[in-house]
Amino acid sequence: MEIIRIPIDELTPDPQNAKNHPDWQIEQIVASIEQFGNLDPIGVWGDQNLIVEGHGRYEALKVLGYQEAECIRLDWLTEEERRAYALAHNKLTMNSGFIPEALSLNLDCIQAIDMSLFGFKDAADWFQRDERWDDSRQEGNDEYNEFLEKFEQKKTTDDCYTPDNVYEAVANWVANEYGLDRSTFVRPFYPGGDFEAENYDGKVVVDNPPFSILAKICRFYIDHGVRFFLFAPTLTLFSADFPEICHVCTSAQITYENGAVVNTGFKTNLEKGIAVRTAPELNAVIQEADKENTQSDEALLKYDYPANVITSAKVSRWSLYGVSFKVPRAAVKRISALDAQKAKNLGIFGSGFLLSPAQAAQAAQAAQAAQAAQAAQAERAKQAALAAGVDDADINEAGQVVWKLSERELSIIDELGRSERGEKREGDL
Repeated sequence: MEIIRIPIDELTPDPQNAKNHPDWQIEQIVASIEQFGNLDPIGVWGDQNLIVEGHGRYEALKVLGYQEAECIRLDWLTEEERRAYALAHNKLTMNSGFIPEALSLNLDCIQAIDMSLFGFKDAADWFQRDERWDDSRQEGNDEYNEFLEKFEQKKTTDDCYTPDNVYEAVANWVANEYGLDRSTFVRPFYPGGDFEAENYDGKVVVDNPPFSILAKICRFYIDHGVRFFLFAPTLTLFSADFPEICHVCTSAQITYENGAVVNTGFKTNLEKGIAVRTAPELNAVIQEADKENTQSDEALLKYDYPANVITSAKVSRWSLYGVSFKVPRAAVKRISALDAQKAKNLGIFGSGFLLSPAQAAQAAQAAQAAQAAQAAQAERAKQAALAAGVDDADINEAGQVVWKLSERELSIIDELGRSERGEKREGDL
């Protein structure tokens, strides 16, 4: 790409530009250019220097009094490609979000720059719908407003409140595991609460914090010597690691009071010198408590059925692997439970169908075909990996690539082993 300078007054905004740039966004772009400089050239097309992408920057440069703009030419695009690229360029910037803990950590590290100029009020704010979105609503135009709602950012798990019995299970485990007095436990995370203003003298925080600012919370507690045992999402449990933190892996599925179901682990500074651990007993008591809130013991059992019985889950799996299967209405009878199940007040989840002998044989063939297709799929994945240059030894039976450690990583592991054994590292005197 060759960057050229073109006078501002020789640029032509696209009269059919589909991207909306409200005044408040132009103000943010202006602030960005003032803070960091103009780092992104404008894409132009044709003899009239029609702006393909960069309308917001164009408006901001005019506000700042720029006489010229850095640009790149896109003349090799056809008319159709120019329109398609303009839409794709704008849409792609809207198709991703932020990793909550990484965002919080980065914002915490920025002290000298006012990030509110660019739309960040604080780490949690980014994950709530911007109040200014309402400026684009149209009163009485329900169809238009419903369209806008599709692009609103959704709430995170910050509004998840822990059911009492789940919290009691966790708190009792923490008290027993670490020899703590339950009366010292404090829960600072509640609507309108200010965790930074809480009195933590002699207290231990055992609570479910807003996940989007978890890194900020951990950093605050560590800096202020506050002991804590915090709920955290399993998926990002290892994010925003600190030397003082132990990551307690339970993968306990918790159904929170707002209905959100989240696989949950924990972060704590009560576990000295340990980076990662499991807690089977904690997992068990959480699951038992969650079961009380959601379903009966029987619903947790897993069933299998004779060849003469099909369920939607079973047939759906055949469809997943491309197996054709049709059964005529005259050859089936819908049932909600087998007689053996009825005697125990159990049933088939979602109901099922009894099959005639001939159709049962067809179903058995379909099951075998699905199994073969699954194996073939794994083999294709393996061959695709081989074609991509992955060694055969690096592919498991399911066709998954098994990544290997580099010499550098093996060296780090060796040094970790020495450190764990208390041996001197290379270069130490």
